[in-house]
Amino acid sequence: MELTVIQKVAVSALPIIFAITVHEAAHGYAAKYFGDLTADRLGRISLNPIKHIDPIGTILLPALTLMLGGILFGWAKPVPVNFAQLRHPKKDMLWVAAAGPAANFIMAIFWALALNFSAHAPETAAFFLQEMSKVGIMINLVLMVLNLVPLPPLDGGRIAVSLLPMHLAVKLSQLERYGFLILIVLLFTGILGNIISPIIRFFAQLILSIFA
Repeated sequence: MELTVIQKVAVSALPIIFAITVHEAAHGYAAKYFGDLTADRLGRISLNPIKHIDPIGTILLPALTLMLGGILFGWAKPVPVNFAQLRHPKKDMLWVAAAGPAANFIMAIFWALALNFSAHAPETAAFFLQEMSKVGIMINLVLMVLNLVPLPPLDGGRIAVSLLPMHLAVKLSQLERYGFLILIVLLFTGILGNIISPIIRFFAQLILSIFA
């Protein structure tokens, strides 16, 4: 059974919004744990999707990429983190940045378990739960792998800045002003997809072989 465009949007909306929301909230929780209360004071440590939704990055772009095919792509309003407020800024930056991709990995496992459960669900619900679970696995793995690309301002860039010696960390961090532009160019030239697609497939096969 092939899904219509409306059905695709229906089964994809919850996994996409949930993936992006929990990713951002995880950054906020980690920042608070390591001493930065910026997101907490602004009310951004929340699982309420409305606080994190970006109309273009969370709704329009994922919908377009879903309908046109290819890698699901999107973003939310970033949770504000003042790295200078962390107890050990350079070291703790790693854990705050890694919290988002780690949350996506856990959610991908959750959706794999839901996919497993779909085989035992009532027939009327089984197909849609199965399709929703597939989207949930994919969007979370895309967000995880994409955000681990070592390019500021992505989480992987923050992790690299945390791990590199100071003189190299400073040079990498200076790329942040161009990071989003570089990312868009890599996306639309197909280079980004060629880099991350094999990694996404590897993790999808791994999770499905264990949990689904």
